[in-house]
Amino acid sequence: MVEIKTDASLDAMREAGRVVGTALAAVREAAAVGVSLRRLDETARSVLHEAGAGSPFLGYTPQFAPTPFPAVICASVNDAIVHGIPDGYRLRDGDLVSIDCGATLAGWAGDAAVSFIVGTPRPEDLRLVETTERALAAAIEAAVVGARIGDIAHAVGTVGRAAGYGIPADFGGHGIGRRMHEDPPVPNEGRPGRGLPLRHGLVLAIEPMFLAGGRDAYLTDPDGWTLRTVDRTRAAHFEHTVAITDDGPRILTAP
Repeated sequence: MVEIKTDASLDAMREAGRVVGTALAAVREAAAVGVSLRRLDETARSVLHEAGAGSPFLGYTPQFAPTPFPAVICASVNDAIVHGIPDGYRLRDGDLVSIDCGATLAGWAGDAAVSFIVGTPRPEDLRLVETTERALAAAIEAAVVGARIGDIAHAVGTVGRAAGYGIPADFGGHGIGRRMHEDPPVPNEGRPGRGLPLRHGLVLAIEPMFLAGGRDAYLTDPDGWTLRTVDRTRAAHFEHTVAITDDGPRILTAP
């Protein structure tokens, strides 16, 4: 069921989203050559704790997962697309890192992700990151009252396919509110003018994921969580929680 939020609920979601944005900024600042993924998770935990927020990631157990998720961020490096578990891996020069983070505050959830390069970037990685972020911006621009879910999906897919990137099948954005994952699903590719109409008060987590090798297929690690490109090429992931309003899209997870 799709839930339409009141203006007061949007303001409350903004506070949860602000925590997410702050946590992602802190993790990005902490990321450097030699820093472990586990340390980045500890950084995000500290931000959530100081804000009095909980984590919708920690202990999350969807149907596909063999075990509850053990961290408050997903940390996916290089050929890992999403859902990477923060472990003792220490970042190396040139790593492409995608961090996904959520927060719950006063009963509302926020969810966002960012990709960046540690140390010296490769030009092809810069292009991948910049293109994925541009796809998110295009999707947010399409998230207006009177448009449809398909317009958001089409905006993402158009940017990704024009750049020659793959888009992992069956993974995309989602509604968000009291729970991290709500209806409706928000695909990363689709036909404009199709799908659910966008109304004031609808809140969506929009999250493009692009694969540099151009293939849509992915593999799942033995941990049951981490998704990887089949050709070991790199991936990038950006996400914001966005409210549809009569005044235009409102990004709830900006720092």
